[in-house]
Amino acid sequence: MDSTTLYQQLADDLSGAINLGTLPPGSRLPSVRKTAHSRQLSLNTVVAAYRVLEDRGLVEARPQSGYYVRSRLPSPARSSSQAAGPAQGTDGAVLDLIGAALKAQQTPGYIDMALACPRGGDFYPAGKLARLMGQVLRKNPGLVSNYALPPGSERLRTQIARRGLELGMALQADNIILTHGAMEALNLALRAVCRPGDTVGIESPTYFNLLPLFASLGLKALEIPTDPQSGLSLEALEMLLAEKRLNAIIAMPNVHNPLGCSMPTEHKKRLAALVNRYQVPLIEDALYAELQFGDALQPAVKAYDSDGWVIVCASYTKTLAPDFRVGWMEGGRFTEELRKLKFATSIAEPLVLCETLGAFLESGGYDHHLRALKRRYTLHIDKVRALIADHFPAGTRATHPSGGFLIWVELPEGYDTVKLFDLAIQQRISISPGPLYSPSGRYRNALRVSCCQPLDERFVSALARVGELAASCGQS
Repeated sequence: MDSTTLYQQLADDLSGAINLGTLPPGSRLPSVRKTAHSRQLSLNTVVAAYRVLEDRGLVEARPQSGYYVRSRLPSPARSSSQAAGPAQGTDGAVLDLIGAALKAQQTPGYIDMALACPRGGDFYPAGKLARLMGQVLRKNPGLVSNYALPPGSERLRTQIARRGLELGMALQADNIILTHGAMEALNLALRAVCRPGDTVGIESPTYFNLLPLFASLGLKALEIPTDPQSGLSLEALEMLLAEKRLNAIIAMPNVHNPLGCSMPTEHKKRLAALVNRYQVPLIEDALYAELQFGDALQPAVKAYDSDGWVIVCASYTKTLAPDFRVGWMEGGRFTEELRKLKFATSIAEPLVLCETLGAFLESGGYDHHLRALKRRYTLHIDKVRALIADHFPAGTRATHPSGGFLIWVELPEGYDTVKLFDLAIQQRISISPGPLYSPSGRYRNALRVSCCQPLDERFVSALARVGELAASCGQS
């Protein structure tokens, strides 16, 4: 291995020891000289690794003393209640709050720590995609003068099926439907399996853009407790299924939005078994599944779908090309209905964009890009958690994500993040308060922090300022 790989490997090993508690907060790391001797590394390699840990906010250097593990944020407490709430439409105040948050995100000059869309050329292989698109057009200039028709790019569908194997899914290219991003895939899936007035089980907290989607389709949401460690409460879900209270379920078992965590594999197996036994469709949102931090990806629930009751949806907007808006879905037993809905809604996706993405996946460039992206997000997550520990009120908790770039932050009970949102807006800072993630407006003391932008001085200062403002939003 070269020196770059060696110091990154050492940093990752020590990060793992810190996160597991083997190196607890306040403990001193072995000296640079001792580590170099025990690992048979150069002094410069060890120093570089320790500096990476500093950048991640995991350790601090104390003059003439060495490196010490910094204090860490505790994780949110496990969900104590296993009861699901009543089915309901989304509270109008929640929809208004979503609108206000989106408006702030689109206002020039704001510091945005709310939007879950990576910003900046460093997060996307824009130059490589541009060159590939040029090659695709030179080989077939007629792509821009012909209508794209279903099923769309065979090259891209073949690559999606191939990549599905890494998540344990045996997909067939012929059954993959290309969509206009993951949101169209979710929309089509809900329309295929639900009718106005139906009830859909959702994780709580959940992805906030589902709430206006449900409102537009006339669907009711039933919140099911979701724990950062164990995921969707399967006990509550099984009770609802047995009582025939659900027409469908939407879940994000891998790298959940907003929690950032993943459901254990045994729970995924059980979830797949439940929906197959009760014959209630599960719409699995796998948008962030390839951004898991581990070397080997944990499987999707779709991997354990025995009879086609799981519809899986994803896209490349968060990792490759946001403006291409290319997503995909595989519908199991609902595939034919989904094909008809896709044709009636938007016919097909632009062939030149899909062929470009297919070529990039085919070349192996995507794997290289994902590795670099995950290293960067690992560093960002660690650094932002350390900043939250330093600047937010005592008693604040935060998830330790298993992938992606989202952190769920819980202030002590009695703190009000809607009030914090209003105060931050006055400072031209956009945050994402907890009630956005619940149709009934729960999680008033929580917020989601997005780490998918450069962590420059402007961002760091803004996060510290939000922490200061939070202190004024507690109980008087």
